[in-house]
Amino acid sequence: MSGSRSALAPHWAARMAVTAGLGAIVVLLLFAGLDSLLLVLVGAAGLAVTAAGVWWALVHTGPVRALAAFLAFAAPAVVVVLYVAAGLLWVVLVSLALWVLAVFCGRVALAGAEAAPAPSPERPVAPPRRPYLIMNPRSGGGKVGRFRLREKAEALGAEVLVLDVTHQQDVAALARRAADAGADLLGVAGGDGTQALVAAVAAERDLPFMVISAGTRNHFALDLGLDRDDPSTCLDALTDGVELRIDLGFINDRVFVNNASFGAYAAVVQSPAYRDDKVHTTLQMLPDLLTHQYGPRLAVRAGGTTVEQPQAVLVSNNPYRTDDPAGLGRRDRLDSGNLGVLGVKVDSAAQAAGMLRGHRAPGLAQLTAREVVVDADADAIPVGVDGEALTLPTPVRCRIQQRALRVRVPRDRPGVRRGRPPMDWRRVRRLALTTIRRAEGHGG
Repeated sequence: MSGSRSALAPHWAARMAVTAGLGAIVVLLLFAGLDSLLLVLVGAAGLAVTAAGVWWALVHTGPVRALAAFLAFAAPAVVVVLYVAAGLLWVVLVSLALWVLAVFCGRVALAGAEAAPAPSPERPVAPPRRPYLIMNPRSGGGKVGRFRLREKAEALGAEVLVLDVTHQQDVAALARRAADAGADLLGVAGGDGTQALVAAVAAERDLPFMVISAGTRNHFALDLGLDRDDPSTCLDALTDGVELRIDLGFINDRVFVNNASFGAYAAVVQSPAYRDDKVHTTLQMLPDLLTHQYGPRLAVRAGGTTVEQPQAVLVSNNPYRTDDPAGLGRRDRLDSGNLGVLGVKVDSAAQAAGMLRGHRAPGLAQLTAREVVVDADADAIPVGVDGEALTLPTPVRCRIQQRALRVRVPRDRPGVRRGRPPMDWRRVRRLALTTIRRAEGHGG
């Protein structure tokens, strides 16, 4: 019976999506009549003007920027005033609520109808005999000390090195020294940049690697399904762990576990003034960067596709899924054998308004490839690699090495939540109209 119910769920969600979508249209037509089309046009125009205002504010300075920012804030306010003046604000709000419900149900239906991706294969392993862990006491605002990670790891038999924050230390060299001394597992409690450096050594020596989510954002830990709220739970991998095989990204010869960024963002974070005043520095540099008055002009080749002169490019170790804003946030898998590529190219206010279409926006390129080449009209370009600011000679080559890293994780962990696919009304309609066959034996 439970199998029958799970088979019915996507169809009923699709039918609810179609019903709510039709309800949104009916409410407009019933209570606004011929004015309903005008209401939709006014709302769409308001969104477009807001997006254009944001673009003009980013690419200009001085009075023009101030006027553009005012326009971006004023446009939606004017739309609301027009709705109130027409006495139809409640109609718009009800219709919008129904439309949001329709999209939500539609994505739930599509997610339920799709086969869940096979989980990354894992195998049980014996506890390590000589684990070696490197911990950064500053990461995540002091999570190493707050969660007593050193004491807990040493109680489980690990050798722990807490980095000296008073001077720079070569964590890759420390990891190699530990491997030479007989360590049979390397682990890191720190940020993603530090994780990548030690992961490279672990892959090079074919040793298992352990992630302890003691960084600030812990994107790598998130996509491994680890608990980011309590990093001490990651230590369970020392006593009751399983092993995953995941991919590693390479930018030239350097490993990255998350992503490498090129273009405007990479240039801004390289500025000496960025650390002291992030907002002011960003607003000061963006106009020249976005209009190609300053900075290199990029060309990205991924597979058989070339993206010319994007303002920003992100190359990720496995693709980010598309249910997050702009396709960022989480990766469903880390062993697909493909890089994800996200390129943004906006050269006018009209293209900025087109970004409201989300992942279907013409200025947004989403690709996958095993190798990506980023070239430019400069001998070297700024690059952000797992949060670290670098300058690399062009062309920059990114590649992926499939299942290059052995990762030791706890057997019991939160896991990676499955994302919902982008909305597709044609598929939702087909699901809603599908005749549901009875379960096995015509029961249910």
